[in-house]
Amino acid sequence: MEAMARVGGSARTAGGLATARSSTDKVARIHSLLAEGTAWLAPMAGVGDAVFRSIVEEQGCPLAYSEMVSATGMAYGSVASTRLYQPGAGERLLAVQIFGSDPARMAAAAARIEGDLGDRLAFVDINMGCPVPKVTRKGEGSALMRDPVRAAAIVTAVDHAVSVPVSVKFRRGWNLEEANAVDFGRVVQGAGAALVAVHGRTAGQLYRGVADWGCIADVKRALDIPVLGNGDITSACDVLERMGQTGVDGVLIGRAVRGNPWIFAQIRDVQAGRVPMIPTRDDRFSLAREHVRRYAAVMGDPTRCSALRKNMMWYLAGLPGAAALRHQVNGCTTEADFIAFLERARERTGVGYDG
Repeated sequence: MEAMARVGGSARTAGGLATARSSTDKVARIHSLLAEGTAWLAPMAGVGDAVFRSIVEEQGCPLAYSEMVSATGMAYGSVASTRLYQPGAGERLLAVQIFGSDPARMAAAAARIEGDLGDRLAFVDINMGCPVPKVTRKGEGSALMRDPVRAAAIVTAVDHAVSVPVSVKFRRGWNLEEANAVDFGRVVQGAGAALVAVHGRTAGQLYRGVADWGCIADVKRALDIPVLGNGDITSACDVLERMGQTGVDGVLIGRAVRGNPWIFAQIRDVQAGRVPMIPTRDDRFSLAREHVRRYAAVMGDPTRCSALRKNMMWYLAGLPGAAALRHQVNGCTTEADFIAFLERARERTGVGYDG
């Protein structure tokens, strides 16, 4: 699908799939999504595939982001890139995150994604926060926080290319000396973003140290569009505490969901004034088996073993003797292998567990 062009102030494609929407309409769309739930699954490379998303959504997650999709990969026709944003069975809506540094390629990728997903695309998110060197050395991800002119050009190009809202995910800054989240937020808002999500660490911190939610609160106070906070959310109570402290419109949860998709059900419980549900040992093993079955059905057999191995160990985290099972899961290559592993793990981790 060719990139959209601005013609007479309207965004359109040769197929006429998209129509122009005002910035006010796009912000209103974000507010309507937040009305369905204020805690969303953060984009996680190598984790947030269609199977993972289907599981967290069944546990109460109202909206999930895809893994980050390379605009350059899409430009070269990468099947692996397009596979990353394919909705799972029953996935009603999906936010798709793209990354790159070329405005035209980013716009073309966004237009292609909207053409492929249609009404199932909630919005397009632009990654300006990834701190991984193989991304930043190309001027992508969080490196764009050091180039606000290019960042703004990307946001504007993508916003003109699609009818859905455009969001930007970024960090506190490149480092503590360049902690420019507030000014950067103003830049991307002015360029057309209808939503921003801010991770409270700098790129230099990677995932070390503590996320600075004071910085996130500063961004919220400075902008007119919705702001999501991200970083160090580990429990349902954290969500209420962080939202109350900062006034953010919602939160993104990443690492805390691994092995604990029930966190979204717990958030709903706490928000409703109920005691949050606690998954039992049986819950863990039951969902782990279902995860294996879905991977085999979606990915084929043998499955994407590395991703599945990580998920199995996350489900088992905290159970007695779980760490000693790591070498066993590394030998799993088929659905039958994983199911057999879980049966052995169930026997090994049963002693002394009260959950």
